[in-house]
Amino acid sequence: MTLTGASAADLTVAARRFPTNGGGLCQKGWTSAEVLRSPSRLTAPLVRRDGVLREASWDSALAVVADGIVRTRAAYGSDGVALFGGGGLTNEKAYQLGKFARAVVGTAQIDYNGRWCMSSAAAAGIRCFGLDRGLPFPVTDLGSAQAVLLLGANPAETMPPFLSHLHRSAEAGGLMVSDPRLTPTAAKALDGGGLHLQLRPGTDTALALGMVHIAVTEGYADRDYIDTRTTGFDDLWAVAAQWLPERTERVTGVAAATMRAAVATLARARDTERGAYVLSARGSEQHAGGTDTVTAIIALSLVLGLPGTRGAGFGTITGQGNGQGGREHGQKADQLPGYRRIDDPAARTHVAAVWGVPADSLPGPGRSAFELLDSLGSDGGPRMLMVHGSNPVVSAPESGRVAERLGSLDLLVVCDFVLSETAAMADVVLPVLQWAEEEGTVTNLEGRVLRRRQAVTAPAGCRSELEIWSDLARRIGSPVELPTDPRVVFDELREASAGGPADYSAVTWDRLDAGEALHWPCTAERPAGTPRLFLDRFATPDGRARFVPVDQQGPSERADPAYPLTATTGRVLAHYQSGAQTRLVAELARAAGPMFVEVHPDTAEAAGLADGVEAVVVSRRGRTLAEVRVSDDVRADTVFLPFHWAGAAAANNVTNPALDPTSRMPEFKACAVRLEALR
Repeated sequence: MTLTGASAADLTVAARRFPTNGGGLCQKGWTSAEVLRSPSRLTAPLVRRDGVLREASWDSALAVVADGIVRTRAAYGSDGVALFGGGGLTNEKAYQLGKFARAVVGTAQIDYNGRWCMSSAAAAGIRCFGLDRGLPFPVTDLGSAQAVLLLGANPAETMPPFLSHLHRSAEAGGLMVSDPRLTPTAAKALDGGGLHLQLRPGTDTALALGMVHIAVTEGYADRDYIDTRTTGFDDLWAVAAQWLPERTERVTGVAAATMRAAVATLARARDTERGAYVLSARGSEQHAGGTDTVTAIIALSLVLGLPGTRGAGFGTITGQGNGQGGREHGQKADQLPGYRRIDDPAARTHVAAVWGVPADSLPGPGRSAFELLDSLGSDGGPRMLMVHGSNPVVSAPESGRVAERLGSLDLLVVCDFVLSETAAMADVVLPVLQWAEEEGTVTNLEGRVLRRRQAVTAPAGCRSELEIWSDLARRIGSPVELPTDPRVVFDELREASAGGPADYSAVTWDRLDAGEALHWPCTAERPAGTPRLFLDRFATPDGRARFVPVDQQGPSERADPAYPLTATTGRVLAHYQSGAQTRLVAELARAAGPMFVEVHPDTAEAAGLADGVEAVVVSRRGRTLAEVRVSDDVRADTVFLPFHWAGAAAANNVTNPALDPTSRMPEFKACAVRLEALR
């Protein structure tokens, strides 16, 4: 998109043709300038005095933060200070945040909200392919496909311009959607003669294994591909052989005939070279067994011979503004820049040399996002937290518990441009730049590095996080240099990423400004970048993709007589993430209406609830107040809660923090609940 106008007050938004969106914008895009001129914009630091947040000078606010770092480290060690980042930070800021945490503060306690977005898909991609990149092919490749299977994705509401790449598959009757609800995306599939696989929440692994069984036993498996490009099939088949279509139907609720039709559609498009793709998203991934689920979905795509094949493939849809780049350069608990592992001695030596510090001075892996938040203020846990680009009071599972932990801190510092629910709890709030006010880069879902250019001047009282971290490093006496120029930071990121899985070493701002389309890895050996991965070999030691045996496990909390329904969560068209920004835009707030719970007519009748009344959704952890929306689009054993509202209306009051053992993803998408009338 482009912005025009002399100031934030008279900005207008215009669509710009680009391969990923084809010049289209959703309602959130068209109204994005409203947040830039919102009267709720923070323009001066706030410091809590006598229990009240009051405006303060930058010098005094940073003095409080620096003093907090020094005092906390003296009393509790470096791990007494924690940092929490966000998937919306630019590549430069994500990189610098990790450097600030590990080389300046010396803490291992850093993670980010992307742990709750892409971590299960990332872990499965590394497990099976040796590498994680959301789409290992340009998104435009999808536009020529006649068969696309979406598992847990609703782009019609979450990223409407993405639908332009699905028109051909939809018109060919080859768009297929697996989702507990008849979402607008699923409706688009049905309208074109495609399929809706309306499964029970938390049974995605069984569905994938059942479809593997069909592919193998009914002649759709690509045996030559399996033999020449993969390993481990026999181990996977020992599990999948048990998932007969009829058993899978009993567990998932998806008819065996529908599963057979989906597999046949993918195979037919593959065999006629008309394009066949399998894509996962949060609906299938945000579970305590999400890594295994995506592993099973990848197994389905491997059995059909799709990954690493032109005109076919497996991918996962990235949700946040920098969801790909934000998980590559060091704000994750176990990561160094370039998607390096922090426990890899060679990676530590390389990055430490770039930073000018001894390798043994770098801390090891820290706690994952929820575990970090849950440890705050406890014995052995951090006593100070700095939050950047996140609103965990709303977005974390069992959010009431997280709010209690935040309230137990000695010092909470939040960098934001609006007073989010998390910022409202802080001891210090530092006003930072918005997207249109800064320079930098982001990396999109296909691994393409994009320039973000400043369009407007920020209010005088706002600063970049790059300036804040540099100033704090100086104040606490760190000898580590933290540049404030994002171009200089990016050049350092390039050096730090060199030789890593996500290698940006040949990407430069000049090349991006000249309009080059550069997908990582982009190196001296591959200066044009790598738009399509895995065409010759996978990123594993033997070059083959791996089948990994997994089985259906979840959901970790099942419905019972006391809590007879399963709640699942998601997004709506007019809002984004925790809603801290979009709830400030009047047009979006009107379009979305109040917080609601979507309930099947039979379920509503059994609970004595009518459309439009207020109800309480109750789980073992908390309660959520919501307006009842009666709809045939949701299963009778399921209720749907959007997660954009706060306080008593927050969906995450009831969600389950059970964690995936590999990715540490919480189980946002399935928890046992009951409905009660509001009394």
